[in-house]
Amino acid sequence: MSRLLTLAVGYAVPRTGLPSAVSFRRWAEAALRDAKRRKPAELAIRIVDADEGRALNRDYRGKDYATNVLSFPAELPPGVALPLIGDLAICAPVVLREAAEQAKRPRDHWAHLTIHGVLHLLGYDHIEDNEAEAMEALETRILAGLGIADPYA
Repeated sequence: MSRLLTLAVGYAVPRTGLPSAVSFRRWAEAALRDAKRRKPAELAIRIVDADEGRALNRDYRGKDYATNVLSFPAELPPGVALPLIGDLAICAPVVLREAAEQAKRPRDHWAHLTIHGVLHLLGYDHIEDNEAEAMEALETRILAGLGIADPYA
């Protein structure tokens, strides 16, 4: 499926101990495949620190704290047909802290949050209970296909 995904991964933090761009590609491709996206997709993932994560969350969501993943779906003008689905900002210190608090392998948590973010870019949400159940079931199925346990169990 890699021919259908154009992915840019940027690290605004030291890369030591963080997943590689190859891992992010694998997780994004799994989300696209299992969400039944058959046309090309383009997205960017930026790995940020707590300060940048907090600023983005504050500026775009009005919440003054760093969160694990922020999704910015592409807003293309009418008539513009590009494969761009959007951007993700993933906050490294939050991901690592949550993994420790939840007794999860950090790599598994990175995979989950990447998949979660990609699904948001594809229009999935978890505001309503039925939406949350559908999104969580899809995430769980995608992760199982990667050999990762149910993050909601």
